[in-house]
Amino acid sequence: MSSFVDFQNEIYLSGLAGIVPSLPMTAAGLEERAREVLDPAAFAYVAGSASAERTAHANLTAFDKYRLLPRMLRGSSAPGARDLSIEILGTRLAAPILTAPIGVLGLLHEHGEAVIAEVTRELGIGMVLSTAASTTIEEVGARAGAWWHQLYWPNDKELARSFVERAEKSGASAIVVTVDTPAMGWRPRDLALGHLPFLQGKGIANYLSDPVFRAKLAADPEESPEAMQAAVLTWIGLFGNHGLRPADIARLRDWTELPIAVKGVLHPDDARQVVDAGADAVIVSNHGGRQVDGAVAALDALPTIVATVGDRAEVLFDSGIRAGSDVMIALALGAKAVLYGRPWAYGLGLAGADGARHALRALLADFDAAMGLSGCMALHDLSRTMLSSHR
Repeated sequence: MSSFVDFQNEIYLSGLAGIVPSLPMTAAGLEERAREVLDPAAFAYVAGSASAERTAHANLTAFDKYRLLPRMLRGSSAPGARDLSIEILGTRLAAPILTAPIGVLGLLHEHGEAVIAEVTRELGIGMVLSTAASTTIEEVGARAGAWWHQLYWPNDKELARSFVERAEKSGASAIVVTVDTPAMGWRPRDLALGHLPFLQGKGIANYLSDPVFRAKLAADPEESPEAMQAAVLTWIGLFGNHGLRPADIARLRDWTELPIAVKGVLHPDDARQVVDAGADAVIVSNHGGRQVDGAVAALDALPTIVATVGDRAEVLFDSGIRAGSDVMIALALGAKAVLYGRPWAYGLGLAGADGARHALRALLADFDAAMGLSGCMALHDLSRTMLSSHR
Protein backbone atom coordinates (compact mmCIF):
# COMPACT_ATOMS: atom_id res chain seq x y z
CA MET A 1 0.00 0.00 0.00
CA SER A 2 1.07 3.56 -0.67
CA SER A 3 3.11 5.53 1.85
CA PHE A 4 4.40 8.29 -0.40
CA VAL A 5 2.28 10.89 1.39
CA ASP A 6 4.32 10.23 4.53
CA PHE A 7 6.74 12.79 3.08
CA GLN A 8 4.21 15.42 4.09
CA ASN A 9 4.19 14.22 7.70
CA GLU A 10 8.00 14.15 7.80
CA ILE A 11 8.13 17.78 6.75
CA TYR A 12 5.55 18.91 9.30
CA LEU A 13 7.23 16.99 12.13
CA SER A 14 10.59 18.50 11.20
CA GLY A 15 8.91 21.88 11.30
CA LEU A 16 8.18 21.36 14.99
CA ALA A 17 11.95 21.30 15.52
CA GLY A 18 12.40 24.44 13.45
CA ILE A 19 13.66 22.57 10.39
CA VAL A 20 12.07 23.52 7.08
CA PRO A 21 12.86 22.18 3.59
CA SER A 22 15.93 23.74 2.02
CA LEU A 23 14.51 23.21 -1.47
CA PRO A 24 11.26 24.54 -2.97
CA MET A 25 8.20 22.30 -2.75
CA THR A 26 6.86 22.96 -6.25
CA ALA A 27 8.12 22.27 -9.75
CA ALA A 28 7.97 25.98 -10.53
CA GLY A 29 9.94 26.76 -7.39
CA LEU A 30 12.64 24.26 -8.30
CA GLU A 31 12.95 25.79 -11.75
CA GLU A 32 13.28 29.30 -10.35
CA ARG A 33 15.90 28.23 -7.81
CA ALA A 34 17.81 26.40 -10.54
CA ARG A 35 17.73 29.53 -12.70
CA GLU A 36 19.38 31.43 -9.85
CA VAL A 37 21.99 28.83 -8.88
CA LEU A 38 22.97 26.60 -11.79
CA ASP A 39 25.55 27.35 -14.45
CA PRO A 40 23.67 29.34 -17.12
CA ALA A 41 24.55 26.88 -19.89
CA ALA A 42 23.42 23.89 -17.82
CA PHE A 43 20.16 25.58 -16.91
CA ALA A 44 19.50 26.64 -20.50
CA TYR A 45 20.09 23.11 -21.76
CA VAL A 46 17.51 21.64 -19.37
CA ALA A 47 14.97 24.45 -19.38
CA GLY A 48 15.13 25.45 -23.01
CA SER A 49 12.68 24.42 -25.69
CA ALA A 50 12.19 25.03 -29.38
CA SER A 51 11.82 28.47 -30.94
CA ALA A 52 9.33 30.70 -29.06
CA GLU A 53 8.64 27.87 -26.57
CA ARG A 54 4.90 27.98 -27.22
CA THR A 55 4.54 24.22 -27.25
CA ALA A 56 6.47 23.89 -23.99
CA HIS A 57 4.02 26.37 -22.46
CA ALA A 58 1.04 24.62 -24.04
CA ASN A 59 2.13 21.34 -22.44
CA LEU A 60 1.52 22.94 -19.06
CA THR A 61 -1.65 24.87 -19.81
CA ALA A 62 -3.30 21.87 -21.51
CA PHE A 63 -4.03 20.49 -18.06
CA ASP A 64 -6.17 23.57 -17.35
CA LYS A 65 -8.78 22.20 -19.76
CA TYR A 66 -9.71 19.55 -17.20
CA ARG A 67 -10.83 19.57 -13.59
CA LEU A 68 -10.99 16.56 -11.29
CA LEU A 69 -14.35 15.48 -9.86
CA PRO A 70 -13.43 14.11 -6.42
CA ARG A 71 -15.65 11.51 -4.76
CA MET A 72 -16.24 11.56 -1.01
CA LEU A 73 -16.99 9.12 1.82
CA ARG A 74 -14.92 6.26 0.46
CA GLY A 75 -12.31 5.81 3.16
CA SER A 76 -9.58 6.29 0.59
CA SER A 77 -7.78 9.01 2.52
CA ALA A 78 -6.88 6.74 5.44
CA PRO A 79 -3.11 6.20 5.95
CA GLY A 80 -1.88 3.26 3.89
CA ALA A 81 -5.26 2.78 2.22
CA ARG A 82 -4.13 3.22 -1.37
CA ASP A 83 -2.32 0.94 -3.77
CA LEU A 84 -0.66 2.99 -6.52
CA SER A 85 1.42 0.15 -7.91
CA ILE A 86 1.28 -1.02 -11.51
CA GLU A 87 2.88 -3.50 -13.85
CA ILE A 88 3.60 -2.07 -17.26
CA LEU A 89 5.58 -3.76 -20.03
CA GLY A 90 6.43 -6.43 -17.49
CA THR A 91 7.96 -3.88 -15.10
CA ARG A 92 6.52 -3.60 -11.61
CA LEU A 93 6.48 -0.06 -10.22
CA ALA A 94 5.35 1.30 -6.86
CA ALA A 95 3.62 4.15 -8.72
CA PRO A 96 2.90 4.81 -12.42
CA ILE A 97 5.83 7.20 -12.76
CA LEU A 98 9.19 6.95 -14.53
CA THR A 99 11.89 9.55 -14.87
CA ALA A 100 11.98 10.82 -18.43
CA PRO A 101 15.20 10.27 -20.43
CA ILE A 102 17.05 13.55 -19.99
CA GLY A 103 20.46 13.55 -21.61
CA VAL A 104 23.82 14.89 -20.43
CA LEU A 105 23.05 14.77 -16.70
CA GLY A 106 26.77 15.32 -16.20
CA LEU A 107 25.99 19.01 -16.70
CA LEU A 108 24.11 18.87 -13.41
CA HIS A 109 26.07 16.32 -11.37
CA GLU A 110 29.29 14.43 -11.98
CA HIS A 111 27.53 11.09 -11.58
CA GLY A 112 24.07 12.24 -12.68
CA GLU A 113 22.60 9.13 -14.29
CA ALA A 114 24.02 6.84 -11.60
CA VAL A 115 22.47 9.04 -8.91
CA ILE A 116 19.05 8.91 -10.58
CA ALA A 117 19.36 5.13 -10.93
CA GLU A 118 19.90 4.79 -7.21
CA VAL A 119 17.18 7.26 -6.20
CA THR A 120 14.53 5.67 -8.43
CA ARG A 121 15.47 2.23 -7.14
CA GLU A 122 15.04 3.50 -3.58
CA LEU A 123 11.60 4.96 -4.36
CA GLY A 124 10.41 1.99 -6.40
CA ILE A 125 9.66 3.98 -9.54
CA GLY A 126 11.10 3.58 -13.04
CA MET A 127 14.00 5.23 -14.80
CA VAL A 128 14.41 5.71 -18.54
CA LEU A 129 18.11 6.11 -19.38
CA SER A 130 18.98 8.34 -22.31
CA THR A 131 21.35 7.20 -25.02
CA ALA A 132 22.86 10.69 -24.66
CA ALA A 133 24.08 9.95 -21.15
CA SER A 134 27.17 11.01 -19.27
CA THR A 135 27.30 7.57 -17.63
CA THR A 136 27.47 4.24 -19.44
CA ILE A 137 24.65 1.76 -19.81
CA GLU A 138 26.60 -0.77 -17.76
CA GLU A 139 27.22 1.54 -14.81
CA VAL A 140 23.59 2.60 -14.65
CA GLY A 141 22.41 -0.99 -14.95
CA ALA A 142 24.54 -1.97 -11.96
CA ARG A 143 22.84 0.68 -9.80
CA ALA A 144 19.28 0.86 -11.06
CA GLY A 145 16.15 -0.95 -10.00
CA ALA A 146 13.44 -0.90 -12.68
CA TRP A 147 14.88 0.82 -15.75
CA TRP A 148 14.31 1.10 -19.47
CA HIS A 149 16.83 2.12 -22.12
CA GLN A 150 15.93 4.97 -24.42
CA LEU A 151 17.40 4.53 -27.89
CA TYR A 152 18.31 7.42 -30.14
CA TRP A 153 18.63 5.20 -33.18
CA PRO A 154 21.96 6.14 -34.78
CA ASN A 155 22.71 6.27 -38.48
CA ASP A 156 24.39 2.88 -38.24
CA LYS A 157 22.49 -0.39 -37.87
CA GLU A 158 25.25 -2.26 -36.05
CA LEU A 159 25.76 0.55 -33.55
CA ALA A 160 22.04 0.64 -32.85
CA ARG A 161 22.03 -3.10 -32.31
CA SER A 162 25.03 -2.84 -29.99
CA PHE A 163 23.24 -0.29 -27.80
CA VAL A 164 20.21 -2.56 -27.55
CA GLU A 165 22.26 -5.65 -26.74
CA ARG A 166 24.27 -3.79 -24.11
CA ALA A 167 21.07 -2.55 -22.47
CA GLU A 168 19.51 -6.01 -22.42
CA LYS A 169 22.69 -7.55 -20.98
CA SER A 170 22.82 -4.81 -18.33
CA GLY A 171 19.30 -5.49 -17.06
CA ALA A 172 17.05 -3.07 -18.90
CA SER A 173 13.40 -4.11 -18.85
CA ALA A 174 12.33 -2.38 -22.07
CA ILE A 175 13.66 -0.43 -25.05
CA VAL A 176 12.22 3.05 -25.70
CA VAL A 177 12.81 4.26 -29.25
CA THR A 178 12.62 8.04 -29.47
CA VAL A 179 11.45 8.96 -32.97
CA ASP A 180 10.98 12.73 -32.78
CA THR A 181 14.68 13.65 -32.75
CA PRO A 182 16.42 12.74 -36.02
CA ALA A 183 18.04 16.16 -35.58
CA MET A 184 18.10 18.88 -32.93
CA GLY A 185 15.26 21.36 -32.80
CA TRP A 186 15.93 25.11 -33.02
CA ARG A 187 16.72 25.93 -29.37
CA PRO A 188 17.40 29.65 -28.89
CA ARG A 189 18.58 29.41 -25.28
CA ASP A 190 21.40 27.07 -26.24
CA LEU A 191 22.12 28.98 -29.43
CA ALA A 192 22.46 32.27 -27.56
CA LEU A 193 25.26 30.70 -25.51
CA GLY A 194 26.77 28.78 -28.43
CA HIS A 195 26.43 25.69 -26.26
CA LEU A 196 25.88 22.14 -27.47
CA PRO A 197 27.48 19.84 -24.87
CA PHE A 198 28.03 16.94 -27.27
CA LEU A 199 30.57 19.00 -29.21
CA GLN A 200 32.61 19.13 -26.01
CA GLY A 201 32.52 15.35 -25.68
CA LYS A 202 29.77 15.49 -23.03
CA GLY A 203 26.78 13.18 -23.13
CA ILE A 204 28.40 10.65 -25.46
CA ALA A 205 29.61 8.14 -22.86
CA ASN A 206 27.58 5.34 -24.43
CA TYR A 207 29.24 5.97 -27.79
CA LEU A 208 32.77 6.23 -26.41
CA SER A 209 32.29 2.96 -24.52
CA ASP A 210 30.80 1.06 -27.45
CA PRO A 211 32.98 -1.40 -29.39
CA VAL A 212 31.18 -0.73 -32.68
CA PHE A 213 31.71 3.02 -32.33
CA ARG A 214 35.33 2.70 -31.22
CA ALA A 215 36.10 0.48 -34.20
CA LYS A 216 35.33 3.48 -36.42
CA LEU A 217 38.02 5.63 -34.75
CA ALA A 218 41.63 5.88 -35.86
CA ALA A 219 42.79 6.42 -32.27
CA ASP A 220 41.37 5.93 -28.81
CA PRO A 221 39.64 9.17 -27.76
CA GLU A 222 41.42 9.06 -24.39
CA GLU A 223 44.83 9.43 -26.08
CA SER A 224 44.69 13.13 -26.86
CA PRO A 225 42.42 16.13 -27.33
CA GLU A 226 42.74 15.66 -31.07
CA ALA A 227 41.58 12.03 -30.83
CA MET A 228 38.62 13.12 -28.71
CA GLN A 229 37.72 15.78 -31.27
CA ALA A 230 37.84 13.13 -33.99
CA ALA A 231 35.50 10.97 -31.91
CA VAL A 232 33.09 13.89 -31.55
CA LEU A 233 33.13 14.44 -35.32
CA THR A 234 32.38 10.74 -35.80
CA TRP A 235 29.48 11.07 -33.35
CA ILE A 236 28.10 14.01 -35.36
CA GLY A 237 27.92 11.83 -38.45
CA LEU A 238 26.11 9.04 -36.61
CA PHE A 239 23.64 10.66 -34.21
CA GLY A 240 20.69 11.50 -36.46
CA ASN A 241 18.79 8.93 -38.51
CA HIS A 242 16.42 10.55 -40.97
CA GLY A 243 15.80 7.21 -42.66
CA LEU A 244 14.08 5.54 -39.71
CA ARG A 245 10.67 4.10 -40.61
CA PRO A 246 8.00 2.01 -38.85
CA ALA A 247 9.45 -1.12 -40.44
CA ASP A 248 12.58 -0.62 -38.33
CA ILE A 249 10.51 -1.45 -35.25
CA ALA A 250 10.11 -4.94 -36.70
CA ARG A 251 13.91 -5.08 -37.16
CA LEU A 252 14.35 -4.13 -33.51
CA ARG A 253 12.06 -7.01 -32.58
CA ASP A 254 14.57 -9.35 -34.23
CA TRP A 255 17.33 -7.95 -32.01
CA THR A 256 15.70 -8.23 -28.61
CA GLU A 257 13.00 -9.99 -26.65
CA LEU A 258 12.46 -6.92 -24.47
CA PRO A 259 9.21 -4.95 -24.77
CA ILE A 260 9.44 -2.03 -27.20
CA ALA A 261 7.96 1.42 -26.63
CA VAL A 262 8.00 4.20 -29.23
CA LYS A 263 8.32 7.71 -27.80
CA GLY A 264 7.53 10.98 -29.52
CA VAL A 265 4.20 10.10 -31.13
CA LEU A 266 1.42 12.71 -31.49
CA HIS A 267 -0.53 11.61 -34.59
CA PRO A 268 -2.88 8.60 -34.36
CA ASP A 269 -1.74 7.25 -37.73
CA ASP A 270 1.86 7.16 -36.49
CA ALA A 271 0.71 5.33 -33.37
CA ARG A 272 -1.17 2.79 -35.49
CA GLN A 273 1.83 2.23 -37.77
CA VAL A 274 4.33 1.55 -34.99
CA VAL A 275 1.95 -0.79 -33.19
CA ASP A 276 1.30 -2.59 -36.47
CA ALA A 277 5.08 -2.92 -36.81
CA GLY A 278 5.40 -4.59 -33.42
CA ALA A 279 5.63 -1.90 -30.74
CA ASP A 280 4.23 -2.91 -27.36
CA ALA A 281 3.69 0.67 -26.20
CA VAL A 282 3.40 4.22 -27.48
CA ILE A 283 4.60 7.19 -25.44
CA VAL A 284 2.64 10.30 -26.35
CA SER A 285 5.22 13.09 -26.21
CA ASN A 286 6.47 16.19 -27.97
CA HIS A 287 9.87 16.00 -26.26
CA GLY A 288 8.87 18.58 -23.68
CA GLY A 289 8.38 21.12 -26.45
CA ARG A 290 12.05 20.88 -27.43
CA GLN A 291 11.63 19.84 -31.07
CA VAL A 292 8.73 21.47 -32.98
CA ASP A 293 7.41 24.75 -31.64
CA GLY A 294 3.74 25.20 -32.42
CA ALA A 295 3.11 21.45 -32.18
CA VAL A 296 0.08 20.34 -30.23
CA ALA A 297 0.35 19.89 -26.48
CA ALA A 298 1.04 16.26 -25.67
CA LEU A 299 -2.04 16.05 -23.44
CA ASP A 300 -4.26 17.18 -26.34
CA ALA A 301 -2.98 14.26 -28.42
CA LEU A 302 -3.40 11.65 -25.69
CA PRO A 303 -7.13 10.78 -25.88
CA THR A 304 -7.11 10.19 -29.63
CA ILE A 305 -4.07 7.91 -29.45
CA VAL A 306 -5.63 5.96 -26.58
CA ALA A 307 -8.75 5.51 -28.70
CA THR A 308 -6.65 4.44 -31.71
CA VAL A 309 -4.26 1.87 -30.22
CA GLY A 310 -5.13 1.55 -26.55
CA ASP A 311 -6.78 -1.83 -27.08
CA ARG A 312 -3.59 -3.26 -28.64
CA ALA A 313 -0.74 -1.51 -26.85
CA GLU A 314 0.06 0.32 -23.65
CA VAL A 315 -0.13 4.10 -23.93
CA LEU A 316 2.11 6.24 -21.74
CA PHE A 317 2.34 10.01 -21.44
CA ASP A 318 5.23 12.47 -21.37
CA SER A 319 5.59 16.27 -21.56
CA GLY A 320 4.05 18.66 -19.06
CA ILE A 321 3.66 16.74 -15.79
CA ARG A 322 4.29 19.13 -12.90
CA ALA A 323 1.90 18.08 -10.10
CA GLY A 324 0.10 15.08 -8.67
CA SER A 325 -3.17 16.19 -10.22
CA ASP A 326 -1.46 16.23 -13.63
CA VAL A 327 -0.61 12.56 -13.17
CA MET A 328 -4.23 11.83 -12.29
CA ILE A 329 -5.55 13.69 -15.33
CA ALA A 330 -3.20 11.88 -17.71
CA LEU A 331 -4.16 8.51 -16.24
CA ALA A 332 -7.87 9.37 -16.32
CA LEU A 333 -7.47 10.15 -20.03
CA GLY A 334 -6.12 6.66 -20.63
CA ALA A 335 -2.37 6.74 -20.01
CA LYS A 336 -1.06 3.75 -18.05
CA ALA A 337 1.94 5.65 -16.66
CA VAL A 338 3.69 8.99 -17.05
CA LEU A 339 7.25 10.14 -17.63
CA TYR A 340 8.40 13.05 -15.44
CA GLY A 341 11.22 15.29 -16.56
CA ARG A 342 12.68 18.66 -15.75
CA PRO A 343 11.87 19.27 -12.03
CA TRP A 344 13.91 16.33 -10.73
CA ALA A 345 16.75 17.40 -13.03
CA TYR A 346 16.72 20.81 -11.34
CA GLY A 347 16.76 19.04 -7.98
CA LEU A 348 19.74 16.97 -9.10
CA GLY A 349 21.64 20.09 -10.08
CA LEU A 350 20.77 21.89 -6.87
CA ALA A 351 21.50 19.17 -4.33
CA GLY A 352 22.55 15.94 -5.99
CA ALA A 353 20.80 12.79 -4.79
CA ASP A 354 19.03 14.71 -2.03
CA GLY A 355 17.66 17.20 -4.54
CA ALA A 356 16.46 14.59 -7.01
CA ARG A 357 14.91 12.57 -4.19
CA HIS A 358 13.18 15.70 -2.87
CA ALA A 359 11.66 16.54 -6.26
CA LEU A 360 10.46 12.99 -6.89
CA ARG A 361 9.09 12.48 -3.38
CA ALA A 362 7.21 15.77 -3.68
CA LEU A 363 5.46 14.60 -6.87
CA LEU A 364 4.74 11.16 -5.42
CA ALA A 365 3.34 12.59 -2.19
CA ASP A 366 1.21 15.08 -4.08
CA PHE A 367 -0.13 12.31 -6.32
CA ASP A 368 -0.77 9.99 -3.36
CA ALA A 369 -2.62 12.68 -1.39
CA ALA A 370 -4.69 13.78 -4.40
CA MET A 371 -5.70 10.19 -5.14
CA GLY A 372 -6.89 9.63 -1.58
CA LEU A 373 -8.73 12.92 -1.30
CA SER A 374 -10.45 12.23 -4.63
CA GLY A 375 -11.82 8.88 -3.44
CA CYS A 376 -9.41 6.68 -5.41
CA MET A 377 -8.12 3.54 -3.71
CA ALA A 378 -6.18 2.29 -6.73
CA LEU A 379 -5.27 3.29 -10.26
CA HIS A 380 -8.26 1.47 -11.74
CA ASP A 381 -10.51 4.03 -10.02
CA LEU A 382 -9.28 6.67 -12.45
CA SER A 383 -11.39 7.13 -15.58
CA ARG A 384 -12.98 9.87 -17.67
CA THR A 385 -15.81 10.00 -15.16
CA MET A 386 -13.30 11.61 -12.77
CA LEU A 387 -12.87 14.57 -15.11
CA SER A 388 -14.88 17.65 -15.95
CA SER A 389 -13.97 19.66 -19.02
CA HIS A 390 -12.99 23.23 -18.18
CA ARG A 391 -12.56 25.60 -21.10
